Amino acid sequence: MIRDFEAFLKIEKRVAQNTMIRYMKCLKKVVNLAIANGWITVNPFAGIKFSEKKVVKDFLTIEEVNTIRTKEFDIERLNIVKDIFIFCCYTGLAFIDVYNLKSEHITEDAHSRKWIHKQRQKTEVEFFVPLFEYPLQLIEKYRNHPMCRANKMVFPVYANQKMNSYLKEIADLCGIKKHLTMHTARYTFATTITLANDVKLENVSKMLGHTNTRMTLHYAHIMNESLAQEMNKVAAIMGE
Repeated sequence: MIRDFEAFLKIEKRVAQNTMIRYMKCLKKVVNLAIANGWITVNPFAGIKFSEKKVVKDFLTIEEVNTIRTKEFDIERLNIVKDIFIFCCYTGLAFIDVYNLKSEHITEDAHSRKWIHKQRQKTEVEFFVPLFEYPLQLIEKYRNHPMCRANKMVFPVYANQKMNSYLKEIADLCGIKKHLTMHTARYTFATTITLANDVKLENVSKMLGHTNTRMTLHYAHIMNESLAQEMNKVAAIMGE
């Protein structure tokens, strides 16, 4: 039955390997519940293992971030999506978290530094992210936007499908040959903004709202520039 379901997902529904595994995990939870309650006596997953295909996600270099950041569009919706995307590049927020971001989630510490203090929608894990000057300017920019005032949100965020569709337009207009989605911003924060600038993995994990650093390692791509900087330090020590 499990192998038949696998074939159905891959052939009939044409889903990728990793998507198939996510469906199997859902089914396995139901099967385990059935076994625990004595509804079935044989585990259909016995002896069956699935291997996830390693996928390298796109992330932006700082030059590409700045290209998008400084680009002005004649279409308002593209400027809005651009600003929200860049905000997520600087904060690491996932789509659903920026979608639900309210002014009450912006806090100030004893040193007058602004932070995002929120729970992740997906995991309900609490996270803190410091806000740079530019993200603060973006928050202020949309403070009186009709959509923000009506919904009491920080940004006028469109549906995820629309955001990703508009990001494809933005990538084309900016000459960026990468598949941009809202999740690309989160990868960019983890890689280009933090890890490449020597922020500790544990701190990146906290800002991303992960329960452990193993989850953060999925985002931890090491860029050639970062490797070059490290090897330059080694060369200096060795007198090369």
